[in-house]
Amino acid sequence: MNWESQIAMKYLRSKKKDGFLSVITGFSFLGICIGVATLIVVMSVMGGFRDELLTRIIGMKGHVIIYGDSDIKESDAFLSDLRRCKHVTQVCPMIEKQSVITSAEKMRGALVLGVTPETLLERELLRRAISPPLASSFSGDVVIVGKRMAELMGLRLGDCVTLMDPQGESTPFGTVPRQREFKIVALLEVGMVEYDKNVVLMPLQSAQDFFQMCGMLTQFEVFTDNVERNDEIVKEIKKITPLMVLGWKHGDSHFFQAVQVERNVMFLILTLIILIASFNIISGLVMLVKDKTRDIAIMKTIGASQRSIRCIFMIVGSSVGILGTLLGVGIGLMLTLNLNTIVNFIQSLTGTDLFSAEVYFLSNLPYKLNAYEVLSISLIAVVLSILATIYPSYRAAKLDPAVAIREG
Repeated sequence: MNWESQIAMKYLRSKKKDGFLSVITGFSFLGICIGVATLIVVMSVMGGFRDELLTRIIGMKGHVIIYGDSDIKESDAFLSDLRRCKHVTQVCPMIEKQSVITSAEKMRGALVLGVTPETLLERELLRRAISPPLASSFSGDVVIVGKRMAELMGLRLGDCVTLMDPQGESTPFGTVPRQREFKIVALLEVGMVEYDKNVVLMPLQSAQDFFQMCGMLTQFEVFTDNVERNDEIVKEIKKITPLMVLGWKHGDSHFFQAVQVERNVMFLILTLIILIASFNIISGLVMLVKDKTRDIAIMKTIGASQRSIRCIFMIVGSSVGILGTLLGVGIGLMLTLNLNTIVNFIQSLTGTDLFSAEVYFLSNLPYKLNAYEVLSISLIAVVLSILATIYPSYRAAKLDPAVAIREG
C-alpha cells in the first residue's frame, strides 16, 4: 500500500479516545449492510412473485384465448389453421362453465374445465400439477379436483361427487338443475390457491354431454413460443377468424402493472436506507477531519499535497461503504437462498401463518435472484458511499496548516 492507504487504514482502526467516531463508523457500516441485504431479498422475492404468478396464470389460461359471442362449433379445419400460425405451439379446444359440486356433507361453486387428454399431457404445468399421474385415458364420468377444494370438502381419491349445471333442463314444472355423479381420479395442485380451490377438470367429451353442448366449445386456448410477442400473435390470429381474440395481458395486465409499480416503489424506498447510511459516513468523516486537524497540518507541512489529503479521507469513507456492501450482498444472498426455511422456522416458533396462500395467491414464498439487480444494488451503494466522502475530504484538503496547528 502507498502511504495514503496506510494512514487511511490507521484512521479506520478503533481507539479508545475515538470511541464516538467508531460508533458512527459502525452505524454507517451496518446501515449500508442492512440496506443492501434488504434490497436484494425484497427485489428477489417480488421478482419471483411476479414470475410465479405469470407462469401459473398463463399456464392455466393460455397465452391467447379465442371466444365467441355464443358457443363455438368444434372444427378440425379451424384447429389446423391455428396450428399453422407463426409462433403457435399448441391449441387446446376447451369448455369452461360454472357449476356446483356437492359431496355427502358440503356444497360449493366450481369452475369446470372440459379438456382433452392431449391437453393434460401437452401442458407442462398441468402435467406436473396432477397427482397421481393419470395412468389410463382421461375419459368417462371422471374428474380431477383441486387439492384445496378436496381438503375443504373432505374428499379423497376414489370418492364420488355430484356436479350440478345451474342452467338445468326446462320441464313443465320449471327449470330443473341437471346433475350427474363423477369419480375423482386425481388431484390438481397448481400452487395458486385460486385454481387449487375452485377448478374441476373434466374430459371434454364428458363436459359436452353434461352441459348438452354436442360438438360445441366455449373457447380455444392457444400457447406460443414467445409470451412477450403476444400482441403480434393476436393480430395474426385475428386475420384468420372473426371470433374474439384476446391475449393474456388483456385480463390480467392491470394486476402485473400493479406488481411492477409496487416493485419500483419498494426499490426507491429501500434505497433510502443506503442513502441515510451514506449521510452517516459524511458526519463521521467531518468529525474525523476535525479530530485529525493537527495530523493534517503536519502532513501538509512536510509536503503532502491536497490530492493526497483528499485521497486519505476518501479511502476511509469508501472502505466503510465497500465493506458494508460486500457483507450486505453476502447476507442478502444467504437470506434469499434460505428464505422458505427461515419463514417456516419463524412460523413454527410463533405459531402464526406469515405467508397465507389465501392472501398471497401462492402456496410457497417464491424468489428469483437476478445477477443484474444484485450488481445494480451493489453499484448504487458503492457510488453513494464514494459521493459521501467528497465534501469532508475537500474540507480536509483545504485546511491551512498554520491555522490548523495554532487551533490544534
